[in-house]
Parts: sequence; C-alpha cells; structure tokens
Amino acid sequence: MSRMQQMQRLIRLYKDETGNSEIDMFAVANWAVKKGVPLPQPKRPLDMLAKQFADAARNELGFDPDNGQPYRVYHAVRHNGQHNLFTWIDIHEAPRRAMHKSLFQRREQMVGDGVQLTLDLTYWNKMHPSEEPISLQMDLSPDIEWRLNAPDDEAKSV
Repeated sequence: MSRMQQMQRLIRLYKDETGNSEIDMFAVANWAVKKGVPLPQPKRPLDMLAKQFADAARNELGFDPDNGQPYRVYHAVRHNGQHNLFTWIDIHEAPRRAMHKSLFQRREQMVGDGVQLTLDLTYWNKMHPSEEPISLQMDLSPDIEWRLNAPDDEAKSV
C-alpha cells in the first residue's frame, strides 16, 4: 500500500470515528499523530529555498506597456516527462519552442482538471437523482473573454 493510499485510508477512518462529513485536514493530521502516525521529516533547507524561488518566479508579473495587462514573466518547462525537473524561462528571452512547450503543458493541466471535474460532476449527479442536476459549461472561452474585457476595477487574475 502506497503512502497516499495509507493516508486515504486514515481519512476514511477519521470520518468513521468522528462522524464528520466536512473534513479539516489539520484536524485529521492532529488525529493521525495521536494515533501514532509519524510526522514527516522536514525538507532539506535547500529544497525549501528552491521551492520559494519557484513560487516567486511563478508569481512575478510584468505589465504590457501598451495596455497595462499583466503577464507572467517566468514560465516553467517540464523536461522529458520528468515530473520534478523544471527549468524556468523569462518570457522576454524564451525561444519559441520552449515557450510553446510551457504554454502547452499549462493547457494540458487545464484539460486534466476539466476531465476530472466532468467525471466528479457526472458521478455526483448520478448519486443524487432526486436533486436538480448540477450543470457546468466546460467551454471557458466566454468566461475568459469576459475577464479579459472586465472593467479595470474588477479583478483580472493571471
């Protein structure tokens, strides 16, 4: 049984023991420690610092001087299917191939989220036939257009 499967089993045990249907993961963690689950070892300081730099890069915004719209300065590129090996490229210096790869990888993340959202939605509707089905439009183009054209005082997130 993988560590992930063990943790999923513990979540179910926590729910069974407490009767809680809405789960606070800090409460689950506290409960699990009291049951003898060891706390994970802290990351190496260098790993933590590298993650902080990655977070800083991911969140750095530039602004188009012509229209003031924000853009991400740094873009992550996953290499050769390896899940933890990323390099970061500055949008101003990025060659087309690397930028295309980064944008395509982010689009694939969105597609993956959309697929899982659809599966979750379909299952919930199936399990609750007496309730009005939840329906979500999966074409995000109108939402994106609306946000791109929202008045300046409304939040535009990148």
